[in-house]
Amino acid sequence: MTTDEQVAEPMEDTQTLTEHLGELRTRIIRSALAVLIGMVAIIAFYDQVLEFLKQPYVDLCTEKPEGFCDPELFIFSATEGLATRMRVGMYGGIIVALPVILWQVWRFVVPALHAKEKKYAVPFVLSSLVLFSAGGALAYLTVDRALEFLISWAGDDVNEVFSVSSYVSLIGLMISAFGVGFLLPVLFVFLQLVNVVSPRKLLKSWRYATIGVFVLAAVITPSGDPITLMMLAIPMLVLYFFAILVGWLVLRKRPEVA
Repeated sequence: MTTDEQVAEPMEDTQTLTEHLGELRTRIIRSALAVLIGMVAIIAFYDQVLEFLKQPYVDLCTEKPEGFCDPELFIFSATEGLATRMRVGMYGGIIVALPVILWQVWRFVVPALHAKEKKYAVPFVLSSLVLFSAGGALAYLTVDRALEFLISWAGDDVNEVFSVSSYVSLIGLMISAFGVGFLLPVLFVFLQLVNVVSPRKLLKSWRYATIGVFVLAAVITPSGDPITLMMLAIPMLVLYFFAILVGWLVLRKRPEVA
């Protein structure tokens, strides 16, 4: 069989529109159930999880002079405690269920792929988990610097008092933003594997990619401070070039798409 015939090889598991929509519903339901189970598990250990999330802020207040910030978090309404518990459960549930979600996404995409592309299922899921975890860990380790920058701009005569809901929202969104940002290389590698774009084209577009990465980082950074923006944008840019390298290594034996 020639190379052209291999590229034009018919896809397996061809589905009708109704079957495709049914498959999508099944994948969504399974993902939602996984998130619900993860949410219940996180809520069961809410106190320990909240203590873990508070630690960067507590460390910042401990190392700074007295009066810089108050390490205690407060609630300002009767419903804020319950809302915060549910918010922590939601963020944690999504993270716990991430392996299932990624697997369901891949299984939904598989029918549209050729047989030679389906073998990347396990690397796709594992690399996504590793990158999301790395992004989330980086966000957790740098949130204290972001808080220090934001608090310092409040003014010397302003006492910082954070509500528990606002703090949880900030750190939850930061972890999510960094994790999602770190998943972009997986998307670029996937696009190269299915011949949507070539490594050479991605490399030639590095200037546009640089601008796009910094714009995207500015948009998804919840705190809006330049420290967090740079901490997210620089690793994303490095991972962009790493994705090009991975795509080139995998595709170097294939004829490049014009």
